[in-house]
This record gives sequence, structure tokens and C-alpha cells, in this order.
Amino acid sequence: MDNLSPTPAPIPDNDQGSDGNHARMPTLFIPHGAGPCFFMDWNPADTWHGMAAFLRGIADILPARPRAIVLVSGHWLEQDFSLTSHPRPELIYDYQGFPEHTYQLRYPAPGEPELAAQIAARLDQAGLAVAIDAQRGFDHGMFIPLKLAFPKADIPVIQLSLRSDLDPAAHIDAGRALAPLRENGVLIVGSGMSFHNMRGYGDPRYTPLSARFDDWLTEAVASEPARRQALLRDWASAPSARDSHPPGREEHLLPLLVAAGAGADSPGDKVYSQVVMKTTLSAFRFG
Repeated sequence: MDNLSPTPAPIPDNDQGSDGNHARMPTLFIPHGAGPCFFMDWNPADTWHGMAAFLRGIADILPARPRAIVLVSGHWLEQDFSLTSHPRPELIYDYQGFPEHTYQLRYPAPGEPELAAQIAARLDQAGLAVAIDAQRGFDHGMFIPLKLAFPKADIPVIQLSLRSDLDPAAHIDAGRALAPLRENGVLIVGSGMSFHNMRGYGDPRYTPLSARFDDWLTEAVASEPARRQALLRDWASAPSARDSHPPGREEHLLPLLVAAGAGADSPGDKVYSQVVMKTTLSAFRFG
């Protein structure tokens, strides 16, 4: 692993409150929609309006402005957990077939190499192999929802990959390793979709299936922390789990497991839910 210190370095205090302390942040799992869906016409026109309104309201449900954001996207998988560390990451327009103007979207949020090194050290100390990627940019699982949630793009962001083996326990453990960052005003966000079966969108046969899995997910998130983690580790055994996330395609659910791990002993609850394209889609908060 590259550029690790023996112990995690402190996060620089360049956005403290007047008392020198940061507000303790919750962790979030948010839906990021379909490609650049919030920035283009859709049919029906209001398909994504409710989700967009939720994303625009995220700052209002936080105790303070985040000092930094660590975002886990369902669109970045590597053999080992990996972190962006470029101070000014480019955008990766990793969607296809959308209007030309959606490839001109901008979100010039800064990176923060020092924070990336600290996160890498925490993952390493937890026994999780990790790499730092000094070149990779931000994918649309990051910049599309954050463009709505924090439109000024003035909060430093580090993007964390998923692990390509899709191991639930490893992703919960990664979240747990990052939990102390919350005390320093770092907002940890999982960006994915609580339902992500491409065959199911727009198909009314999947409406009850997605609702069944969403009900289970809601109960699991609200369970006491030890039970919550046990349930999420075995999420594939839940009712309609594989109808909602086909085998080998659960990358859009795993950011929730990182957020839940980072939630540690905090209570969890559902903060948004809506039937979109015939399927139930939800967001969750821990703490």
C-alpha cells in the first residue's frame, strides 16, 4: 500500500466552529438516480422530482456543514479498496446514450490528499488492503447527487471504491474503520440504489418484489447495531433480495453496508422512499 503513516494523521482543522470542534456527522446511503437523470428531460417529466428534492435537502438534515465528504460509489470497483487523492479530480462521464449537454456538466469539488492518506491508514490498520489512486477522477455516482446536495462544490471530497469481490462483511468492516472520521466533521456517504435490477425498472411485476425487499431493508437498518450488521452481512437471504440485486450485480447496494458500518452504534432509519419507475427506492441515515 502506498504512502501510509504508522498511525493516522489528524484531519487538518480548516473548517472548525468557533469552539474549535466539529459537529459529529451522521452517515448516509443515498440513491443517485439513472445516469444524469436530474439534469435532462424525462418521460413522465416528474419521474425524478421527488428524489431530486430529497437530494437538494440533504444539507438541511445535517447538524452542520461537513468539513469533508467521503463518498462510496456503486460505480467504482477495484480488487482492493482504493481512494482518490488528486487535489483537483476530473469528472468521469461513465454513462452512455444521454443528451450531449449532460457530458458538459461540471462539479469542481477539490480532493484532499492528506485526508486520503489518513483514510488509507485506517483501512490498513483494520487489516484491509488499500491503494491510493492519484489519477482517478470522480464518477457520476459522486458528482450527480452531490451537484444537487452541495451545488457550490466547495467541500473536499474523497471517493472510496468498492471491492470487486462484493464481500458484504469486508464492506461493513471498511465502514467501521472510517467511523471515527465522523467526530471530525467528515460526512460518509454511500451512493447507490436500494433496488438495482435493470430488468425491473418500469415493470409492474417488480413493484411488490422491490417493496418486499425494501421493507426488509428498512427493518434491518432500524435494528440494534449488532443485529443490523448481522442482517446486512446476510442480505442476500432477505425476501426478494436477488430480484432486487441480481447475483454479481449488487454493487449498488454495497455502499449501504459501508454507510452502516460507519454508523457504528448509531441508530438507523429511512429518510426517503418513493416508487420510481415501478420500483421502491429508499435512502437511509445512521446517527
